[in-house]
This record gives sequence, structure tokens and C-alpha cells, in this order.
Amino acid sequence: MQPLLWRHPPFDSASTAIHLDPMRVFGIDCGTEVTGFGVVESDDTGRVPSLVCKAMGAIKLKKTKTTPERLEQVFRELTAEIERWQPDAVAIEEVFYSVNAKSALKLGQVRGVALLAAACQRMPVAEYAPLKIKSSVVGYGLAKKEQVQFMVARLLNLAELPQPADAADALAIAICHIHTAQTMALQSPPQGVAR
Repeated sequence: MQPLLWRHPPFDSASTAIHLDPMRVFGIDCGTEVTGFGVVESDDTGRVPSLVCKAMGAIKLKKTKTTPERLEQVFRELTAEIERWQPDAVAIEEVFYSVNAKSALKLGQVRGVALLAAACQRMPVAEYAPLKIKSSVVGYGLAKKEQVQFMVARLLNLAELPQPADAADALAIAICHIHTAQTMALQSPPQGVAR
């Protein structure tokens, strides 16, 4: 009796390749003093798919302003940037637990305003844990801010490290969303194929 040989069908990359539509993501890194934002777009029109930084910046809040004034500034500036860049999605960092309840509450207020700005523009919002973001960008969930900045610059092919660090974090959040969307697309069955 001869052993059974398993033969793989010939690999046809054209029929098995998954084409992903370009995606523009607006990342937000909320902070009580500085809220960073970054816009990243996926581009697979070239030989090698790439990520492109379209914009980055930071909303600096003055300590002399009242809390409502600071929250209004975050809302107004994020709304303007979301309208300007017309992203396909907004990605934001999830709440992390803090020892200082007062700081956590203030950060939660800024997050709420950021979520409201996205919702007012009818944008889908994705939230990611800090460990997931760092793992997606650096490959290590406990990476330091400098490591995140370095890898963001590498992934986006930037000549310099993105500044300030809050903008780099926002870009990392957007990159995480694109990586997650690509992974989900690769894991889902092709249209018309049942699992």
C-alpha cells in the first residue's frame, strides 16, 4: 500500500490576494493639557503597501482657562480637523485605570468631548487599549514613548520623529486601527464563501 501524498493546488497570488480599499484614519490621543491628533492613510497603489502621514498636530490647553472653556476648545478644534480631513474612521485610546481619580475624571471629560466631536460628524469610532496600540506599532505592549515615536516615524517613512509626543501617540492609534482593519479583512472569508 502506497502512502497518500497530499498535494497542494498551485498557488495563484492573483486569485488569493485580498485588495483592501484605501483607508484614512483620524487618531486622537486625549490629554488634560495636550490632546494630540494624527491622520494616517493606507496606500496600496504602489508595489509595496504603505502608510502615509497626512497630518499631525496638538491642541494645547491653557491652565488659566476654566474646564468648560478647555473642553470647548478641544471640541471646536477636533471638529475642525475632522471636517478638514474627512476620515473614514476615528480611533481613540480607551480609558486606562489611574491611581489618581481626579486625573482620571479630567481625562474622561476630554475623551467624552473627543467622542462627541466624532459622533457629531457621523464618524465610526474605534477604541483601543494602550497595550494593543503599542503592540501593533512597536511589537511590545510595554514600549516607552520614545520607542513608539521611533516606530511611528519608521512606519510612516518620516524624516524626523513626530513631535510632540502626543501627536506621535495619535498617529500610533491611527496605525493600530489600520493594522486591525487589515487583519480583520484577511481573517474574514471571501464574499460568497461560507465558513
